Amino acid sequence: MASRHLSRSIAMQSLYEWDFSEKEKDLKEITERNIEEFGSKLEDKTFIWSLVVGIVEHIKEIDNVIRTSAPQWPLDKVSIVDRNVLRLGIFELLYSDKNAVPPKVAINEAIELAKSFGGENSGKFINGVMGTVYDLIEPKNEVKDK
Repeated sequence: MASRHLSRSIAMQSLYEWDFSEKEKDLKEITERNIEEFGSKLEDKTFIWSLVVGIVEHIKEIDNVIRTSAPQWPLDKVSIVDRNVLRLGIFELLYSDKNAVPPKVAINEAIELAKSFGGENSGKFINGVMGTVYDLIEPKNEVKDK
């Protein structure tokens, strides 16, 4: 598993546990434990921390984007895995350096996480929501009349 994909997996699993505990548990402790258990061989763990810290800093904005992009799914009814995969993917779409993480990479990584950790329809759900978010943030290329 590539190191950035593994880092995203660790971040998502940490956010999942934190969210599952209704944000009662210490996210720093959860993340440190998951890094030790799943990512001890990673040379650079800063990417994990940038994801976790960034998502928490922007969680209200990210959750509002989810509500807007999937209005038929109240946030508390979205599975915990899917909710946190969306948080991670949307964070990367909105707040990451586009040269380091192009939008299509952020979307693809979110879909892969959903397929790995989510339910049977998670990949399709994440793809739909992430596509909606992408369409909202990316200017459309207009066809010019000749």
